[in-house]
Amino acid sequence: MSAGAWLQLAAFLLVLLAAAWPLGHAIEAVMQGRFAFGRRIEAPLYRLAGVDAQAEQPWQRYTLGLLVFNGLGLLAVYALQRLQGLLPLNPQGLAALTPDSALNTAVSFVTNTNWQGYGGESTMSYGTQMLGLAVQNFLSAATGIAVVVALVRGFARRSAATVGNVWVDLTRATLWLLLPLAFVASIFFVSQGVVQTLSPYASVETVEPVSWQQPRLDSAGQPLLDVQGQPLTETASTRTQTLALGPVASQLAIKMLGTNGGGFFNANSAHPFENPTPLANFVQMLCIFLIPAALCFAFGRIVGDRRQGWALLAAMTLLFVAAVVAVTAAEQAGNPVLARLGVDQAASVLQAGGSMEGKEVRFGVAASALFAAVTTAASCGAVNAMHDSLMPLGGAVPLVLMQLGEVVFGGVGSGLYGMLVFAVLAVFIAGLMIGRTPEYLGKKIEAHEMKMVSLAILVPPLLVLGGTALAVATGAGRAGILNPGAHGFSEVLYALSSAANNNGSAFAGLSANTPFYNLLLAVAMWLGRFGVIVPVLALAGSLAAKKRIAATRGTLPTHGPLFVVLLLGAVLLVGLLNYVPALALGPVVEHLTLQAQ
Repeated sequence: MSAGAWLQLAAFLLVLLAAAWPLGHAIEAVMQGRFAFGRRIEAPLYRLAGVDAQAEQPWQRYTLGLLVFNGLGLLAVYALQRLQGLLPLNPQGLAALTPDSALNTAVSFVTNTNWQGYGGESTMSYGTQMLGLAVQNFLSAATGIAVVVALVRGFARRSAATVGNVWVDLTRATLWLLLPLAFVASIFFVSQGVVQTLSPYASVETVEPVSWQQPRLDSAGQPLLDVQGQPLTETASTRTQTLALGPVASQLAIKMLGTNGGGFFNANSAHPFENPTPLANFVQMLCIFLIPAALCFAFGRIVGDRRQGWALLAAMTLLFVAAVVAVTAAEQAGNPVLARLGVDQAASVLQAGGSMEGKEVRFGVAASALFAAVTTAASCGAVNAMHDSLMPLGGAVPLVLMQLGEVVFGGVGSGLYGMLVFAVLAVFIAGLMIGRTPEYLGKKIEAHEMKMVSLAILVPPLLVLGGTALAVATGAGRAGILNPGAHGFSEVLYALSSAANNNGSAFAGLSANTPFYNLLLAVAMWLGRFGVIVPVLALAGSLAAKKRIAATRGTLPTHGPLFVVLLLGAVLLVGLLNYVPALALGPVVEHLTLQAQ
């Protein structure tokens, strides 16, 4: 890594820590009900909805409420897409989506995945973007926060039969955390040049004609062929270009803060109207990690030991720094084939700064590599560069970050509850090594807890590997692969890893907007989200019912360097071991092939 890349990484982590520390205090106060002004505002909302804010729920009712809430959100987003041609706020007159694409998108945004098999500006009306996609960006993020708060309560409570009130938790997370932060971020992004308007798309006169090749047609409209049977073409040009506009800044803010990632434009955060400046790019990365980092501090305060939050944050940060170093080094090294062949001067200049293929000049290699690591360490999926163009080892880093379960900061809420699952696993492994019943935060970890932990850990790999095998073994799956060999396999593996771990980014070399992939990825996204949430909430209920026991001399301290190392080992060995054969068939083979050319 270059000195500039190290400086950028250091500045990013320092600013993140400075912003996350006070926000963690605020999250703890809001979710614990200590925000007095907020309670007065909430009271009439609860009465209107018929919710008894004082009545807490056991984990079963909490889970049922969460599933019903998200199921209704799925139906609402699906209906908006299927009816958008008849609804207002559609100045372009965009037609309804096909049933399979609408289902895939609805599942995607409800599960906080935001996988996009469509081009946003050419497919979704303003109304669908605002009322469907942007709203679910808030609600899916609130769902993750509610789940992790319920789990943390399970650790903090003594012999309790409840884990909280799901409607209160969803309301507070949305009203007092996500909305204020998104409002401030929206104003900032507008100041940087991000578009925010309800005006129709604009037609502008270009400085130079825009030219393209089109087939020559006969009087019957059929292509003309030359003597060799090849289509004849002619040059066409125009000075008019259509610029897609829309309410972008408001959706951009929550897409980043909620670790959603679904872009208003097809090019996502590489689009100059969505990410216009290096400063906007830096703040977008901060927004992705802000709430996940702050939740670590909130966790420490709720359980009564702030060192516990610092330990989890330290483990996340170490994994993240290693990932950033790996992807940045791979991209700054450039393509070894070009270096060996000594190609033309222009390519040599590009190689001097690293591989710029698929990257925006205004960001460069270092900022693009950092963004790739941030967006896949968190379950965001926003991209400011083409991941399909990353070097084999550079592309392997985002893939591995997703396959770890996105616990390296991770999504809003989902990253922390995923890391807590690994923490429970780590203390269980330590207990096996010394022949002692494991404990974490004063709660004994027994058979039921480990069954729930095992389910939460094994569901995503089952979906990823099973889905990848199905895709490459069927004609419908192979039809979407545009690149042969190992790279094409990596594209499929990346798509399933992204869907099952609720990330949403893509290698983008896979034609995934087909009935086969829309349905396959929809199943992976839904089960990858709620197949983990249900056992996590069951774990929360089991822990809440247990008494807290006092620490003894034989208790493993879970706030020091030894536990951080043990936790890192559990994440890397258990989280990644399932994927080693698949990674060997994809990025590893591609890297070795590239080196041999």
